[in-house]
Amino acid sequence: MIDDFLAHGLSDVEEAVRKAAAIEIMPRFRQLAEHEVDQKSGPHDLVTVADRQAEEYLTAALKRLLPGSAVVGEEAVHADPAAYGALREDAPVWIVDPVDGTRQFVSGDPAFCTLVALAHRGELLASWTYAPALEELSTAVRGQGAYVNGARIRSGSPEPRAELRVAMAHPFYTSEEDKRALARLDVPGVAARPCGSAGLEYLRVARGEMDALAFTWPSAWDHAAGLLLVAEAGGHQSTVAGVPFRVDRDNALPFAVGRDEATALRVRELLRGDPDGAARERRAR
Repeated sequence: MIDDFLAHGLSDVEEAVRKAAAIEIMPRFRQLAEHEVDQKSGPHDLVTVADRQAEEYLTAALKRLLPGSAVVGEEAVHADPAAYGALREDAPVWIVDPVDGTRQFVSGDPAFCTLVALAHRGELLASWTYAPALEELSTAVRGQGAYVNGARIRSGSPEPRAELRVAMAHPFYTSEEDKRALARLDVPGVAARPCGSAGLEYLRVARGEMDALAFTWPSAWDHAAGLLLVAEAGGHQSTVAGVPFRVDRDNALPFAVGRDEATALRVRELLRGDPDGAARERRAR
């Protein structure tokens, strides 16, 4: 069933993502009324009517496209945390962030996107990263490469001895323990800055515009689409436990994503306070 869908149904998903943005998101961009913006856990954790309506649209459309599938969406999980458990079940699951970068969306910044990924038993199979205000659709299918508006992209490797450009979890969303781990990136040769929309930061790595990412939170809707996009562009990722981040399990955090394996491992070792660990790991192979 899934193989057949991957062979014949991907264009329908693209159409659903574009329609959700056209109907529920873009008409509200820079048009939000005060009562259409709410806080969830705090002043920086925002949700809008566009988030909720776009997720409802996508939930119905994606389930219709792949009968028997489940949806794990950011807003549905906020309302019912038990819904996250579908990631560990046997049915294929759609992972949805209707507006990734809600803070940017509310402020009128075009750097937001809609994220959709399809997973089965923890394996990421396909992903869509749609930035409607930027008119960019990025897609990836496992084993078939990464694309932006139909053109293939590759992450490449940083220039030798160049300063690493790293986007890290924004301090608005980090604990004191997280901040201590991220502070280990403040070393010569690394230029770290807070991230914006996670989905668009993943895209920058997949394109080779950023070298690495360092994230401290596990929410599958923020990471699933981007992880597949980076992997299909030639990148790499690892948690501080030395294993890949997976959407169907508890992960050791933080985790690092890089344009190539060496970059991801270097950032990972900095995060766990062992800057020479990546070199030792390569020598041991």
